[in-house]
Amino acid sequence: MKHGVAIIGGGVSGLTCGVLLAERGYRPAIFAKETGQQTTSAVAAAVWYPYDAEPADNVIAWALDTYKVLVDLSGEPRTGVSMMELRQFSRAGEIQIPNWAHSLGAAVISNASSVISSEVERSLNISPSVFSGGFALTVPLMDTTIYLDYLASRFLAAGGSITANVFFEKLEDVDDEFGLVINCAGMGARELVHDVDLEPHRGQVAIVPKIDLGCAIVCDEPPLMYAIPRTNDCVFGGTNELSDDRDIDPAVTSRIVAECIRVLKISNPQVLAERVGLRPFRKSGVRLERDRLRDGRTVIHNYGHGGAGFTLSWGCAREVVNLAHYDLRQRDGLE
Repeated sequence: MKHGVAIIGGGVSGLTCGVLLAERGYRPAIFAKETGQQTTSAVAAAVWYPYDAEPADNVIAWALDTYKVLVDLSGEPRTGVSMMELRQFSRAGEIQIPNWAHSLGAAVISNASSVISSEVERSLNISPSVFSGGFALTVPLMDTTIYLDYLASRFLAAGGSITANVFFEKLEDVDDEFGLVINCAGMGARELVHDVDLEPHRGQVAIVPKIDLGCAIVCDEPPLMYAIPRTNDCVFGGTNELSDDRDIDPAVTSRIVAECIRVLKISNPQVLAERVGLRPFRKSGVRLERDRLRDGRTVIHNYGHGGAGFTLSWGCAREVVNLAHYDLRQRDGLE
């Protein structure tokens, strides 16, 4: 017998949980206010990197689990996942390579002249005055214009369903045909379960025509800057500020583009689109746990991933499935 599971949230966390549950014999249904390219996930640069999420130990474990899955998916062009060199660097002083990155082959960039790989240096020339150093490692990049559709198609093919334009005031409003509820509501959980620890970290990006950078370029130091090449375009970013404002700020777009132009030494590109998303950062850390609704049903919370939703997606989804399986065995009297 298939067991009905309601998943609240249609972003990368909800879709990934849905895929694993459907492929393991559950009967999952996604209910979301926004789906596909309307979600916060669609705004993400979606390069694999543990960023703006806590607690560190759990985050790294989930991230490394996700890394392995994404490496496998990168062998299938239809997924929108590819492996790309990430160059993480600093404007002032040397940058420390995180312990977890050593196992992935991270290597020090000794000076700014080698921020771009030799192949790319033929077309781009970054001034030595821009960056003082950094490190490089090869990571998965998820083109959200392809990857989110891939997840949705895989979910539907496994027997799942997606219902858009749905808003719940509380989790108990989910139809009682679903004995298990998975809360992947992102920032929506702040109102849905009254979680005061959630705060919106606003991110704004500019989409420009494709640039053959040959690598992803990131600097976390103020001003936050990144250039992420994708299949058909390039994402320039960005911002990370505490704000609920979802409106495009033209002045911010101008600053983002100007900084990327300065770093990459390119001519002023056409801005194809501007997007804003609110990263669901949770001050007390990612919430991934079982709980009980007031009507007695089980809920599994999976939200608060900050700027690492894609990076943690498969690791967290696997833990959700384990918790769901445990709950099912309890209900069947096997535990």
